[in-house]
This record gives sequence, C-alpha cells and structure tokens, in this order.
Amino acid sequence: MESSFPFGVILAILASLIIAANAVVAMAVLLLIHKNDGVSLCFTLNLAVADTLLGVAISGLVTDQLSSPARPTQKTLCTLRMAFVTSSAAASVLTVMLIAFDRYLAIKQPLRYFQIMNGLVAGACIAGLWLVSYLIGFLPLGVPIFQQTTYQGPCSFFAVFHPRFVLTLSCVGFFPALLLFVFFYCDMLKIASMHSQQIRKMEHTGSMAGAYRPPRTPSDFKAVCTVAILIGSFTLSWTPFLITGIVQVACQECHLYLVLERYLWLLGVGNSLLNPLIYAYWQKEVRQQLYQMTLEVKKGLSSFLLLLFARDGGPEGSMGSSCHIATISHPELDD
Repeated sequence: MESSFPFGVILAILASLIIAANAVVAMAVLLLIHKNDGVSLCFTLNLAVADTLLGVAISGLVTDQLSSPARPTQKTLCTLRMAFVTSSAAASVLTVMLIAFDRYLAIKQPLRYFQIMNGLVAGACIAGLWLVSYLIGFLPLGVPIFQQTTYQGPCSFFAVFHPRFVLTLSCVGFFPALLLFVFFYCDMLKIASMHSQQIRKMEHTGSMAGAYRPPRTPSDFKAVCTVAILIGSFTLSWTPFLITGIVQVACQECHLYLVLERYLWLLGVGNSLLNPLIYAYWQKEVRQQLYQMTLEVKKGLSSFLLLLFARDGGPEGSMGSSCHIATISHPELDD
C-alpha cells in the first residue's frame, strides 16, 4: 500500500482525538478513585489508559504516511510499531470484557461481590490482562507464518503481518469474546427483569409500604445498558475488519488490503475514541466529575484573564480593584 497524505492527516486527527479524549476521562476517573476508592473504576481507568496508548502507537504511523515513499520505515521498526498497536488494541478489547464481567458479577453475586472483587483481585486481573495483550501483539514476531515474507513500505498492518494472524485472532479471540459478551448481556438482562417483576409484584400486594426496599435495581438496568452499548460499539467497530481479513485469507486473489487498511482498520481503531465518549455521556459519576473539572478550568481561566486585564489596565486598574475590595469589606466594618 502506497503512502497517502490524506490518510496520514486523518490518522493524525484520529490519534490526537483518541489521546485527548481518553486522557481527560482518565484524569476524571483517577479523581473519582481518589474520592470513592471503587474497584470497578480501576477497570474504567485501565480502559482509558489502553486507548490512550493505542492513540500514541498509531501516531507513530503518521510520519510514515506523510513522508516520502523513497524512505520507508525499516521492517523491524514497522513490526515493532504494529506489535504495540495490536497490543494496545487487545488491551482495550480485553478491558471491555473485564468491565462486562465485573458488572455481571455485581448483578449475579451482589452480596459477595466486594469479597470476590477486592483490590488484590482487580490488580491481578489488570496485570494478567496486559500480559496477555502483549503476548497477542508480539505473537507474529515468534511465529513466522504470521509474518509477511516480503516488505514494501509504508508501514501498515498487512505490510508486516499476514492475514492468517487476523484469522487466528478472529477464531481464537474475537468471536469467542463476542459470544461471551452476549451471554453476559442475556443473563444480566434476565436477572434485571426478574428483579423488576419482583418489585412490581410486591408493590401490587402492598409490601413495599414498609421499610423493605429492594437494592441495586437501578444499577442493574444501568449495568445492562452499559454492557449493551459496549457490546454494540465493540462489534460494529471490529467485526468488518476481522471478517474481511478472513475473506482475504480464503481468497488470495481478492486483494482487499486497501479496503482493510484504509477504511476497516481505521473503523476498528475508532472504537478507542467511542469508549471515552460512552463513559463521558452514559456513566453519571464520570459525567459529573467531568462537569466539575470543566467548572474548575473555567474558574481558573476567568481568574487568569481578570489578572491579565488588571495588569494591562495599569494604575487605573489597580485603583478600580482597590475600590472594589473596599466596597466589599465596608459592610463588615459596620457590623
């Protein structure tokens, strides 16, 4: 695939948006963890970190698309770049699975959830997740059949990785994970529906008039909706790329590399931009924290502008500022 200036510009914009959006969400979640010390928030933070690293990884491909075709990136460097891209994408997908499992466990075992999912278990899950992600990303370096025999720049996924690697990822990782997603969602929806039916039945018989109040019902439906949105974005983003990659393996004469790398791979990477937008809009606590951060930034910017204008105003600005302070403090002297 030849280098393309428009594709490089699109890639640069996408990488910048991914890094910026996920960095803001990561900062908000980090502040929430400092306030609430929630285990599930650690998984959300890990998702933002994984997506941020993916944005950083694909930003390294921008220079190759914008540079002259006469000086392509060396194959070894390109392979390492694509291994880091694949590892970060795998970490993002696995973290989405971990979040879905965490919400499933919270609904399935509400009384034992905090005993099962403590800080030590969450840390072990995140550490194991990154280990598996880097094993997936760097797998072609140790398996020659997953590498392309010839290399022609610029650096891209299929310039160094054979479509058999995509076939293996699809059959071993993606589609089993998708089935697991569907299982989690169906079981969570079943449990939430049972809770809703029990509440309606108790309201009908008048038992709700006492002190009893069934816990976790709003969060049940919230978790179901969150998992549904994650499944939808995950499926719509990566399914076209992986299915087309399988078709390329089955049909060597089709030459679908241009469609795969210019459009479908870009769609899959775009999932890392959707994830922070989903949490910024759908998860109430993250949305509130982002609003508070916006207010703090607005307050700081207003203070800076007032200070800047006061300095530009010279002596008159200082006299006006002094009069304003004296006017505010005058009622206190009367008291």
